Amino acid sequence: MNAPVYRLFVERKQGFENEARKTLSELTNFVGIKGLEGIRYFNRYDIQGITERELELATAQIFSEPQSDAVYRETLPIRQDETVIAIEYLPGQYDQRADSAAQCLALLRAGADSASSALVRCARLFALRGNLSARDLERIRAYLINPVDSRFAAPDKPENLALAVGEPAPVPTLTGFTGLDAAGLAEFRKAKGLAMDDADIAFLQDYFRNGGKNPTETELRVLDTYWSDHCRHTTFSTVLSRVEIADGPYAATFREALKAYSGLRAELYAGKAQTKADGSCDKPVTLMDMAVIGAKALKKRGLLPDIEESAEINACSIFIDVTITDETGKVTGTEPWLLMFKNETHNHPTEIEPFGGAATCIGGAIRDPLSGRAWVYQALRVTGSGDPTAPIEATIPGKLPQIKLTREAAAGFSAYGNQIGLTTGQVVEYYDPGFLAKRMELGAVIAATPVTSVVREEPEPGDLVIMVGGGTGRDGIGGATGSSKVHTEESVTTAGAEVQKGNAVEERKIQRLFRDPAVTRLIRRCNDFGAGGVAVAVGELAPGLDINLDAVPKKYEGLNGTELAISESQERMAVVVRAKDAPAFIAAAARENLGAAIIATVTKEARLVMRWRGQTIVNIERSFLDTAGAKRQAEALIASPRAAWAWRLAGTADAAAQADNPLEARWLSTLSDLSVASQRGLTERFDGSIGSASVLFPMGGAYQATPECGMAARVPVGPAKATKTTSLMTMGYDPKAASWSPYHGAQYAVLESLTKLLALGGDPRIARLTFQEYFERTANAEAWGKPAAALLGALQAQLACGTAAIGGKDSMSGSFENLAVPPTLVSFAVAVTEDDKVRGGSLSRPGNILVLVQTPYLADDTPNWPAFHANVASVLALSATGRVKAAYPVTAGGIAAALTKMAFGNRVGAAIDSGALPFIRLPAVFARDPGESRAAQGAAGVGDPLIDSKADCLFAPLYGSLILEIDAEVDDLPALTGECSTENWVAIGKTQAEPAISVGKVTVPLDKAELAWERPLSRVFPPVSGRIPEGSLPEWAARPVSMEDHAAHERQKAPIVLTPRERPLVVLPVFPGTNCEYDMARAFALAGAETRMVVLRNRTQAELSSSLAELRRAIDTAHILAFSGGFSAGDEPDGSGKFIANVIRENEIADGIMSLLENRKGLVLGICNGFQALIKTGLVPYGRILAPSSEMPTLTYNTVGRHVSRFARTRIVSDSSPWAAGDGLTPGSVHAVPLSHGEGRVIISGELASSLFGDGQVFTQYVDANGKPTMAEPDNPNGSQYAIEGMTDPSGRVLGKMGHSERPLDGLRAGPDGRGSTLFKNIPGDTCQNIFAAGVRYWRG
Repeated sequence: MNAPVYRLFVERKQGFENEARKTLSELTNFVGIKGLEGIRYFNRYDIQGITERELELATAQIFSEPQSDAVYRETLPIRQDETVIAIEYLPGQYDQRADSAAQCLALLRAGADSASSALVRCARLFALRGNLSARDLERIRAYLINPVDSRFAAPDKPENLALAVGEPAPVPTLTGFTGLDAAGLAEFRKAKGLAMDDADIAFLQDYFRNGGKNPTETELRVLDTYWSDHCRHTTFSTVLSRVEIADGPYAATFREALKAYSGLRAELYAGKAQTKADGSCDKPVTLMDMAVIGAKALKKRGLLPDIEESAEINACSIFIDVTITDETGKVTGTEPWLLMFKNETHNHPTEIEPFGGAATCIGGAIRDPLSGRAWVYQALRVTGSGDPTAPIEATIPGKLPQIKLTREAAAGFSAYGNQIGLTTGQVVEYYDPGFLAKRMELGAVIAATPVTSVVREEPEPGDLVIMVGGGTGRDGIGGATGSSKVHTEESVTTAGAEVQKGNAVEERKIQRLFRDPAVTRLIRRCNDFGAGGVAVAVGELAPGLDINLDAVPKKYEGLNGTELAISESQERMAVVVRAKDAPAFIAAAARENLGAAIIATVTKEARLVMRWRGQTIVNIERSFLDTAGAKRQAEALIASPRAAWAWRLAGTADAAAQADNPLEARWLSTLSDLSVASQRGLTERFDGSIGSASVLFPMGGAYQATPECGMAARVPVGPAKATKTTSLMTMGYDPKAASWSPYHGAQYAVLESLTKLLALGGDPRIARLTFQEYFERTANAEAWGKPAAALLGALQAQLACGTAAIGGKDSMSGSFENLAVPPTLVSFAVAVTEDDKVRGGSLSRPGNILVLVQTPYLADDTPNWPAFHANVASVLALSATGRVKAAYPVTAGGIAAALTKMAFGNRVGAAIDSGALPFIRLPAVFARDPGESRAAQGAAGVGDPLIDSKADCLFAPLYGSLILEIDAEVDDLPALTGECSTENWVAIGKTQAEPAISVGKVTVPLDKAELAWERPLSRVFPPVSGRIPEGSLPEWAARPVSMEDHAAHERQKAPIVLTPRERPLVVLPVFPGTNCEYDMARAFALAGAETRMVVLRNRTQAELSSSLAELRRAIDTAHILAFSGGFSAGDEPDGSGKFIANVIRENEIADGIMSLLENRKGLVLGICNGFQALIKTGLVPYGRILAPSSEMPTLTYNTVGRHVSRFARTRIVSDSSPWAAGDGLTPGSVHAVPLSHGEGRVIISGELASSLFGDGQVFTQYVDANGKPTMAEPDNPNGSQYAIEGMTDPSGRVLGKMGHSERPLDGLRAGPDGRGSTLFKNIPGDTCQNIFAAGVRYWRG
């Protein structure tokens, strides 16, 4: 390309400089650069392939916004006292900003004669000012630049932006490999950086030597990938030739568990478990066997009739019956569905590149059930970190700072999940010194699909393999083997290619494709592209495969055969279809703006063959490939716990001892411990409401301050149906308990996850489990003993509760030099119930009794499972009466933490009866002093009221216990629970109106408690920006509103009136990045409209032109044009809604929209991302499509500087718009509306705002608990000027608003007040802001 390269520098104006402020705060407060006085931040864009005129338009419409940005052409205006650090992604790494800019430029050039695409390259520049030493600059560079994915950007402008690619050389054959001796093999393995060990490579050498040939480089890399621990669980499959139990106080318990395991092996394997004369065994003892044998046993006993069994499934899958309801909520029938769930971990990638590693963690978790053709609708994130509040100086050499790890990982996971449109129902981060060895990044998802949408068949010779989704690049090469290698000090600087880059926008397209049953029924088998790339994703589909690597779609040229074979580029699926069905599948993919290509054929011979450029570069027998490498043996020693469980939170006892009020001091200190402290600022950056299915919001109560203990959502049956069937998912884990005893820690984890299900209103007896194991490298027998102990403990728990773990994921590389992660087994529990049975944890009102339902422990400190079962029966019986108003599990921080968090949600206090405390049975494990052995304390009998002056019973993590708020008197409980036992129930007090927790004469005010709870992590994850609003709102923006205020504004009427049998047509464009189209379609369908989605296709200029024409034709038939929420092309380049805005400005589309408005008097609605596009084009508030100007209002970053997901109160300001012509939409009406956005702050001049208020164009405002407009966070969650949340054009027919009014609508289950009764049921207030019914009503007169 000989076109000129243009360079732009874009700097945010004062008041908009979010990135500069954030970076300055981090460098001064966390890195400790005291001499740094100021930072200016610039985005640098190099652009090639456009004209000067196109550049002029693009500067204002794509690369900048006149309201917020200053633009400099070619030269950066740097002052003499400034030092510039420029950063760019490594070549080949996915850059969403550059990609989105190129997509926007294609829109700008729609219809242009040139067939070539514009090229964009981006960099980030920081101009630093202050008294900075060379050491300061070195520390700043180290903090800003992660060498895994980024590098210094050269200051010189390149002459050409095309990626320089050389002609890839032929794949070499490793001549002489089969002749190497043992020492030569070891040196070869090290030189090649292989993950396999010496035994593996010797085994590989024997295979090729026997075959009479040397391997190719690709064969070597494919086998290294295929046999990696990540792909083939080699550690879990290692034969344990001996498992010994060390002497100690728990030796008898451990031996009994091992005996029970051996008994199951004898029962299930019928002689196959015996060692043969040659030392082999058909069913050897392995960690994998310990992990799965519980499910095998329970299945044989008839307790798992619901499991779907298939050779294909990549996720846990169970059959469920989904109830279908009519418009009154009456059940009209049931449908058979598959419920799938999966946990995925990306510990190693996140440790070295936190944003990308965490993003692809959730991306990979989604793809597993998605490959099973299920719609993924909820996620649960669990992470482990070192102390993020520790100073940067404490960072271990070779490691990233903990605050950088935890912040950027949260940003990566949330960015991906939010963009793809996934509800994150719970976020939990554990802080433990062990996670300094390696971070834990874990995502669990839940998904569902009708049984009739799924075909599972064995591939046959002649079938074709189609790759659908994104292209292949160098990102992620070696990810599987990288995750399996030892993590060293050099990993951060040498493992760059191993970290995959996520593209959520692309994966969203695959989700849409796989939601079409006509498409999924064509698929015989499917696998996602995760670890191992083509080699594994395609290689696992059938025994015999002939893969044409030349047909694999690429992101760019220059990749060699090996790279194409093992690249782990994300957002790709491999599907097997019959040859006759391939054209239909490829056409369906194209309709969803997806590429699809035939890359392989299923063959009769069981061999994996790969061809590239006429060369056969892989030809391996399936039987050898599936060996997973050399057989391994090891011995395990289950050690005795060396000390008592250090459950008392650090510093709490000291705080109590030194205070005038010891109990209050310990209470507050407990709330401030990192294991208990608020994670609100972390949780709120994850979208908790998308999908219109959540029964519980992650934070409950009027003040959204009670973290729910799990997640609940209706099964996503689709816009045209409704259901009461609800899935529940919870988790359990305590790193302190696991570090003390992996065996007990695993049992407590299972118990905790099941107790949380019970708290939510589910039945633990029908739950299904999945485990996440994360342990240190198994370098010795004692290291092997830790996972063995945990799995034996979990097995005993499964057998005792009759609930099986039907899946899981292991990660066995949790070591860094001499550091090791806590011995981790996380238990996830899943169950199904009905939405009206689900409850939250917020205390509801004063005067109700509080009951502790306690699970006692046995003498060996394991749970008393029969007592737990009795409690389950009693709680379920009481729940059926409707008297249980709230429930919450007792975990870290004990009763004190649990009850206080219950109180925060609605500011309802609690009075604990101090006379009840002696009746709380403190298990012996909590009564022992950590400094003493169990034997020394063993005289304490189980069940003794071991209450000391420190009130340990209020602070011990009583796993298995929960607190109930009951609308009854204590004497009524026997009658309400029927014949069920309440032996382990203790009435501990009552709820009270006073916002405080009182214990006898001690009172802990909730305000004081919440401050202690919020403070510890507030600098790491700020819940609010801390900015104080300037002055008060002017009278015209703050006064109460009424119908009379807008009597002069006559509401427009439709030019035609549809008959009751006619339905207005709502056209919903689906752009790259749109993720709320199904929610919007559902809301309009509930209101009686017909909806039509139009997918914008832009893979080529021809497809773009065709797609724009299709959209224009659809607009010409529409009554309503609705722009849904999402992330318009990733909301890049550095600004929201730009892609949609450029579609709106395209000549044909602009003419169509204006014809709809001016000629047909139609309606336009934009919510969130849609509002951002409307305001940036001028449709709101001017009613016309305008060129960008600095006088126009806009939407920019939230004042807190991050994504915000929460409910906000908004009031109707004006009813002059047709969008307000509905029930409950009169001026002054207040609704609780979910918001989820990063750029929702309205910026508008006072003059224009005053005019809009006066003309009735301000539709809604953010208000406080008293219904008054406010600028204060979090009531005004984004800092919008004049508290504006929504506004209209002068006609009132174009409405834009940030709040997702579509998500809580529950028209089929509406109560007398018009609000839905079972969506977001833990959020008080009217959540039914039904503007959609108003829009339909406009067309019906």
